[in-house]
Amino acid sequence: MVPNITPENGNSTDHSNHLNDEWTTSQLGFGTRAIHVGQEPDSATGAVIPPISLSTTFKQTAIGIHKGYEYSRASNPTRNAFEETVASLENGKYGIAFSSGSAVTSTIVISIGTGNHIISVNDVYGGSYRYFKRVANTQGIEVTFIDFLDPQDIESAFKENTKLVWVETPTNPTLRIVDIHAISIIAHKHNAILVVDNTFMSPYFQNPLELGADIVIHSVTKYINGHSDVIMGVAIMNDIEIYQKLRFLQNSTGAVPSPFDSWLASRGLKTLHLRMEKHQENAMAIAKFLEKSDKVIEVIYPGLESHKQHKLAKKQAKGFGGMLSFKIKGGYEEANLFLQSTKLFTLAESLGGVESLAEHPARMTHASLTEEHRIAVGVTDNLIRLSVGIEDIKDLLADIEQALNIAVQ
Repeated sequence: MVPNITPENGNSTDHSNHLNDEWTTSQLGFGTRAIHVGQEPDSATGAVIPPISLSTTFKQTAIGIHKGYEYSRASNPTRNAFEETVASLENGKYGIAFSSGSAVTSTIVISIGTGNHIISVNDVYGGSYRYFKRVANTQGIEVTFIDFLDPQDIESAFKENTKLVWVETPTNPTLRIVDIHAISIIAHKHNAILVVDNTFMSPYFQNPLELGADIVIHSVTKYINGHSDVIMGVAIMNDIEIYQKLRFLQNSTGAVPSPFDSWLASRGLKTLHLRMEKHQENAMAIAKFLEKSDKVIEVIYPGLESHKQHKLAKKQAKGFGGMLSFKIKGGYEEANLFLQSTKLFTLAESLGGVESLAEHPARMTHASLTEEHRIAVGVTDNLIRLSVGIEDIKDLLADIEQALNIAVQ
């Protein structure tokens, strides 16, 4: 059950409908929760799929007396339904859906206040890095980037005003694994909030709240929606004070998704468990294929035993996901030729859709990084990132093979 906290007055209203009282949500499997929690048939018509609520405002029977909704920027039935579902899948109490993943980042960052400090993993999504380096500093917030490979290395980075520790695992695009539980112990010792970007794994494969995170965030645009037709973000947490603060800031800044996008994301969630299994199956097959190729220098996929943190990946996650990166033999020219030669892997930014995508991090998603920072974290000119879709694996393997043959003579 996910209550909505109306930012103006702090009143709590329960928007959820209950499943059979004999069952508790925690007893239900992932796929069952994805389809049923927050998605009960419409009470007025019996419609199996909850309708989209497009209304911007809601009738009040008297001043301040209403059915839990006043104005859609503050709260909307379709958005609340999605928030309830995704919170359940992350084993959290509260979910807040945003207009984009970047809106999630900015709202969390401004919540710590001017004059404070953030410690972030250095191998972070390019958009997050850009915000930390070029926007947060204008708000009087300092960010220190650290390699989290050894959790103890971050101890020396803490300051008296450190309020937030920012983790991405696996990292984007080099798929390093961060020990969430170990980092949570250190962060909490210093009274800092731990934020984990769980976009690459999705709630199906990894649940950071259970490992000590305070806030889990996702770019809903990616695996959660899964069809490359929605821009959204979400934050999930268990602490009601964090929830109320972020909900208030969201309402104040207006960083809310549309009802239609929320409905599409809810639809995407219903097949998340099925899609993630296929993404992983295909990614593993491609990783093994690339590992055997004499046209590839290195394959980076947590599911491979050759991955330096394979054991940690197995320990804190239930799977390895559909993202992988590899270094093609050669440099930028070979990488560019490979990306121009694929037929099924579309050269495009983003990830997590049913279709396979390929991109060049150094010139695309991580172009905002300085060259020095790029090299330091391993984003080299011959690094290619693949978002492996759910197509037939024989076709994907054939596509990669023919593109490699063209790119590397």
